[in-house]
Parts: sequence; structure tokens; C-alpha cells
Amino acid sequence: MRARDEVDLQAVPVYGLSVIRNSSAAELIEAAIRRGEGHLTSTGSFSVETGAHTGRSAADKFIVRDAATDDVIWWDNNKPMTPAAFNALHADMLDYARDKQLYAQDLFAGADAAHQISVQVLCQYAWHALFIQHLLIRPDTAALASFTPRLTIIDLPDFKAEPRHGARSETVIACDFERGLVLIGGTSYSGEIKKSVFSYLNYALPPKCVMPMHCSVNDGEGGAAVFFGLSGTGKTTLSADPARTLIGDDEHGWSADGLFNFEGGCYAKTIRLTPEAEPQIYAAVNRFSAVLENVVLDVERRPDFDDSSRTENTRGAYPLSFIPGASATGRAGHPRNIVMLTADAFGVLPPIARLSAEQAMYHFLSGYTAKVAGTEKGVSEPQATFSTCFGAPFMPRHPSIYGNLLRELIGRHGVSCWLVNTGWTGGKHGVGRRMSLIATRALLSAALSGGFSGAPMRVDPIFGFEVPLECTGVDAHILNPRETWTDAQAYDLQAATLANMFAVNFTKFAAFMDADVKSAGPLTQMAAE
Repeated sequence: MRARDEVDLQAVPVYGLSVIRNSSAAELIEAAIRRGEGHLTSTGSFSVETGAHTGRSAADKFIVRDAATDDVIWWDNNKPMTPAAFNALHADMLDYARDKQLYAQDLFAGADAAHQISVQVLCQYAWHALFIQHLLIRPDTAALASFTPRLTIIDLPDFKAEPRHGARSETVIACDFERGLVLIGGTSYSGEIKKSVFSYLNYALPPKCVMPMHCSVNDGEGGAAVFFGLSGTGKTTLSADPARTLIGDDEHGWSADGLFNFEGGCYAKTIRLTPEAEPQIYAAVNRFSAVLENVVLDVERRPDFDDSSRTENTRGAYPLSFIPGASATGRAGHPRNIVMLTADAFGVLPPIARLSAEQAMYHFLSGYTAKVAGTEKGVSEPQATFSTCFGAPFMPRHPSIYGNLLRELIGRHGVSCWLVNTGWTGGKHGVGRRMSLIATRALLSAALSGGFSGAPMRVDPIFGFEVPLECTGVDAHILNPRETWTDAQAYDLQAATLANMFAVNFTKFAAFMDADVKSAGPLTQMAAE
């Protein structure tokens, strides 16, 4: 007999709705196929399309503004919703769901029991329930018997919001952090569910002196390493290293006891995925029950990871256990290294640089990467993107809260910090070439194992950080990006332009920072000369 039948949670109604709770992966796939939600692929994964929304709809996300949140939410970055509008939305969503069969999952977020929260997700689609089952942590039978949700998410993709709900469009992601309730409507993109949990943790944990981080973590020679980075910079790829233990690929906390994963699964980008470059991820997304999102299938239902006709943001979701040697506990000690990843499409930044504590703070608050031509409608040239704390859409509190907490933890534990460019070298996108993954891995291996300790470094004349002069197995030519350009003056001009972009972006944080952090940015006067 199944554990969930022993607990008999399916017999317990939720909001008086028809809800099937804690189904297995096989049961959810059967239900999803029966309801026409997707298809099994030739490899056993489950393939779905998300329609108009193939990514997050940040402009449609709202936080309830009330007496509890008025003074603590960073309203320059978050859209307010009145309690009355939220209540109307909640009531209408429940009415909409009265005649629907919903699927619920009772799960945990946070591998550290001291900071773990219970999350119940009510889904209109069976495959959404499968997705979040993969992404969060499944309780054991004893925990299910006494399960009481601290955070509830109601996910109704076919529900359409109206102006009286305080929404901008028919799509809405509404968060009432004090009540522990999130309402999602009008979008089938499953990442909204995952990031709603993360947004809640970013609200709830800092007052407990726990640092929530948009990062991957692995552990191995040289100790645990944290990888900050925006989408497409290599967080998932670089942390999935066969020589190191994967703690998690996207969201973690840092407490007085060390690092812990918020999740129990991975949500990896799959565009142009190959078994040669990323064998662990490739194998994971091609296993039974993995969810493939917006991946094109051929006539024999084989996934075509090179086809971006639906979106560049194709995704695969799977349990962390699908990665060989991944951590069973989701925990590690305090990090020895922090890596900040950027995909610099301007071809200016070196493949690796060592940061001082002040420079780390500056780059963390900046959260720089770059969009490239073709990835978004209207993007024809590289565009700088600054997302503070490497995750601005998920940060309800002011960046200085997270930045100062990170700085204090870095200082207390003596963490080494690195900036790694996984973007372009030899010129901007369209002229230069993408940084070699082999070279990036070799540089990271040296950094994490202490190979650069005492090694000769040069100080970058514009950005001020230290850059190694050599690394075993890496062409020393790429360590100085100016030397990879055929036109050195063109490099100088592009570097000056990027330095000025950093400076302009950082003005919004200057009033909250110490002088040493403000002075840790690039030297724009030198760059302009």
C-alpha cells in the first residue's frame, strides 16, 4: 500500500474543492495524457507546450500592500495590489475552480529543517503538479501526517484576470506574503510556481539572518562553492560537475549552519543541449517523468534540443536524484568560494577575475549580464542587463538588505570571490566567439581548488579586479581580453562604454552603500581617456 494512502490525504478537501493530493509521478503523467496536456517522448520524458507564455511574466506580478508590507517591500521594484483586489481575485479563482478537478502536492522548501517551510500547491494541470513535485522536497509519511501549509499556491492557468482584480492583463501572479498565499492565473509557464516560492523565501528569511540566494551550489576539493548568475550564464551547467557533488542548481539559503538547497530538483535550460557538453543534464532530461517544456519533437517524438522555433527558453525539469552523485541532504558547509557569472556579450570582461570583498558587493548589487541578438524580439545588438542580486524580479526587499547580509557573511567566513565571464571573447557578439566551456571549467577548477593562491596576477586598469596571468590547460591569450581583439582601440572604446553602464546603473544604490563599495566599481574617467 502506498504511503499516501496510509495517511489518506486524498480524502481531505481543500477549500471545498475537488482535489487529488500527492499523486505519484506515474499517476500524474497518466492524468495529464488523459486530459490532453502533453505527450510522452521517445525517451520517456513528458513534453508540454505553454502557449503564449514561454517565460515569466514579470510585469504581471503583484504584492499585497498593507500595514505589514508597506515599509518593508522595495516598491520601486514590485507592483502593489490592494487587499480588496486580492480578496476579489481569490474569491473568483475559487469559484472558477469549483467544477474543476485539481491536483495538489504537499511539499517542503528548504533542506535545513530549522528554516524549512511547508508549501501546498493546488494545480489545474496535472503536469504542473508533476513539475513542482520534481522541484521541491517531498515529505516522508510521518511529515505528511501532520502537514500544515505555511505557503499555499493556487495555480489556474486557464483563469483570466480582470481589471477589478488589480491586474494589468488577463495574466496575474498575486502574492500575499503575510497570509502565505499566492494566486497564479492566465499563464501555463511552470516557472511562475517555482519562483513564487523563491519570492516568499526572499521575504521571510532575511529577518532571521538567513541569506536567500539565486545561485547554484556544489561541493568538492577546496570546499563548497556558490554560483550566482542570471539565466543563460551557466549556473546549472557549471555546477553540474562530475568531479564535485551537486547541492542544487538554482536557489539556496546561507544560514549560521552553512548552505542549504531550497529545492529538490532542477529546472535546466535545454536549448542546444548536447550529451558531449552537458552529459549529466542531457541524461536527466531524457529519463522517465522528466518534464520538457516547449521542446520541439520530431515525428518519432525525439526531442530536438537545437530547435528554438517555440522559444530560446526551452526547459527541462527533473528531481535532483537524476544527477549521479548529487547530494542526498541538500546541505553543505559554509562556502569557500563565491563565483559571480556573467555572459558578457560585449567581449570586454576576462574569463575569470578575483574580486575583493568590496568588489564582490559591487558586482552582486549590479548583477550584470547581457542579452544577445536574436534571443528576444527587438534585440539586434548586445544589450546590457543589470538585475540586482542576480535576481531582481524575486527580491521583495531592498537590495541593500541582501547585499549587506552577504557582505557580512563573506567577511565572517573569509570567502574568496570570483567574477567569471561565460560570454564572448575576441569581440562583441557577432564578431567574437563564445568562451570555451572547457576553458571556463579549467579556470573554475583552478580557482575552487586554490590553484590561484599566490599565483601572479595583473590588475585590470579599468575594472580594478585581479586577473590570473596563466592557468594550466588554458590559452593565456584569452586571459587578457584586449589582446584577443584585432582592434585594440575598439576594445578600449567598448570597455569604456561598459564601465559607464556599470556606473550609471549603480547610482540607484549609492545612497545605501559605504564609500569603499562605491569606489569598487570601474574607473570610468580612466576608461573615457
